[in-house]
Amino acid sequence: MELKEVIGRRRSMRYLRPYRVVEREKIQKMLEAARLASFWGNVQALGAVVIERATAPADVIAALPSGTAIGGFQLRMAPTVIVWTLDWQKVAQQGKRLHELADAGAVGVNAEKTHAYLESTLIPFFQAATESIRNNGLTELDCGQGIAQATLVAYEEGLGTCLVGIPQERKLRRALAIPDTVKILVLQTVGYPAEDADAGGQRPRLPFDERFCLNRWGSAFPRSQEVVLELERAKMLQPAAPRPYRREELRWLQEQYGLSDVFGDEVPKIVEEMMVDGAAETPRPTA
Repeated sequence: MELKEVIGRRRSMRYLRPYRVVEREKIQKMLEAARLASFWGNVQALGAVVIERATAPADVIAALPSGTAIGGFQLRMAPTVIVWTLDWQKVAQQGKRLHELADAGAVGVNAEKTHAYLESTLIPFFQAATESIRNNGLTELDCGQGIAQATLVAYEEGLGTCLVGIPQERKLRRALAIPDTVKILVLQTVGYPAEDADAGGQRPRLPFDERFCLNRWGSAFPRSQEVVLELERAKMLQPAAPRPYRREELRWLQEQYGLSDVFGDEVPKIVEEMMVDGAAETPRPTA
C-alpha cells in the first residue's frame, strides 16, 4: 500500500449501503492485518467477533445498540459490524509468547541463554507488574494498532468504516457469549460507502504546532510548508471540510435513511436501553 493511499484519506465513513453485503474475503484481509500488527511482549491480546447482518442470529442483531449518541443509525445500516476485543488471558500467557520470540530469533543472540534469562528475570518481572500493565494503557494502545491496520486495509478494499463506542455492553456481551476476562474495546461498522469518497473533506484539526513538540514539551516541532505543499501536490492532504456539495449530499442521505436534522439526538434512547439492561456495571475482566 502506497503512503499516498493512507494519509488524509482514512476518515470515518458513517453512511454505508445497507443492501450491499461485504465479502468475507475483505473482512478476512482486515483481520489478517490486525493479526500481524505489532504487540508488546508479543501477547496478541486483540481479537474480534464479526457480526454479519445477513447471517447473524436474531438475538445478536437485537443486541446491537439502537442508540449510541452519535452512532445508532450507523449500527442499524452497516452490513457488517466488527466487535473488537481485548483478552486479558492472553496477557497472562506472555511468558510463552516471549519464549516463542526467542525461538524465532527475534530476541536474544544465544537462544539457550535467552530462554534462561526469560525464566529467571524477565517473565517474573512482567508477572509482578501485571496490575501496572493493566492500568498503563499500553495493551489497549497496541490493540489500537491492529484496529488501525485493519482500517487501512478496509480503505484499500473500497470499504468505509467507523469506530463506535457503546455506553452499555451487557446485552451484547450476553448475546455473543463473551467471557468476563475479555473486554469489548469498540465496535467498527464496515460497508460500502453511500457518500462521496472525500466524505465532505478533511475534518477540522488543531494546528500542527499545538500538538507536536521537539526535544521538550511546549517547544513546537518546526513545520515545513514545503513538506505541506509536497503532500498537497501528491493529494495526500485534502481540502478542508465542508466541500461545496456537502450540504446537498447530507440532505440526500437524510432522505435515503430517514435521519433527523440533528446528529446525536438518540441520547434518550441510550438512557432507555441502559435502564432496561440494568444499572449494574459489567464485571471487570480479570487476568
